[in-house]
Amino acid sequence: MEKVTIDGVELQLGEPDEIPMAWVGREDLVTQVLASWLVIGRNDFPLNPRLVGRPGVGKTTLAYHAGKRLGRPVYLYQATMDTRPEDLIVTPVLSDAGKIKYMASPIVSAMIKGGVAVIDEGNRMSEKSWASLAPLMDNRRYVESVVAGIKIRAHRDFRLCTTMNDDASTFELPEYIHSRLQPRIYIDFPEQDEELLILKENLPFADEEILEYVVEFLQAAHDAEERYSVRDGINIARYALKRLAARPGERPDSGGSAPEAIACMKEAAAMILDETAAEYFQVLLEEDDEA
Repeated sequence: MEKVTIDGVELQLGEPDEIPMAWVGREDLVTQVLASWLVIGRNDFPLNPRLVGRPGVGKTTLAYHAGKRLGRPVYLYQATMDTRPEDLIVTPVLSDAGKIKYMASPIVSAMIKGGVAVIDEGNRMSEKSWASLAPLMDNRRYVESVVAGIKIRAHRDFRLCTTMNDDASTFELPEYIHSRLQPRIYIDFPEQDEELLILKENLPFADEEILEYVVEFLQAAHDAEERYSVRDGINIARYALKRLAARPGERPDSGGSAPEAIACMKEAAAMILDETAAEYFQVLLEEDDEA
């Protein structure tokens, strides 16, 4: 584990996240994130975009992909309603030798290494926690650790963004925090052809007919203004495929007949989402019977 010393205090840095995330979708959204992070003059500094959208539309994947596009290490931090200010900066822990050692958060590790920090589901975090990051999100570009008694300045290449679901927030953030989390980049449900590409990327082992059934379900749900996302569709297809493969004597890659596949997806939709979602597959099953 890498260590650095700041004002006589030794910090242990965290490792960046290496996750097989692939952004399949609108390239203009990637461009918007990257544009936010540009520095175009001597007195300029990067912005801190907030990626907003319904759960499961790919906000975290977009942020991670944009960071990787810059060629920087990416550090993910999962925010919760219990997140404390020290969790975001430096946490003291007791070592085996009985001494206190200081652990840098993913955000501080990214600051020091010139990486990208992604705060996931930032609207789950209280104002008190966000306030500890306020100096980092303007031209001061530093944080202060009360626990370690040090001020930590960000590397010139450090970049920050946060994701926020557009459902009811646990905490209402004040204007001075929102004004620092700009611009707001909205990620909507993908178009039909994009959803099919996303499904293919995440389920390369699935029969294309099954993926097309899932896309039909998702598009119908979007038209009805349901909140079901492509992540829900992936989970439905994944479980349905496992149910089909678990049949005695069946090959793992077998999709079964169309009625069997749809019936398994209906069951999966009821278990993963609700009976309303299952009804969409019931309609597909009836249409298949009529055909």
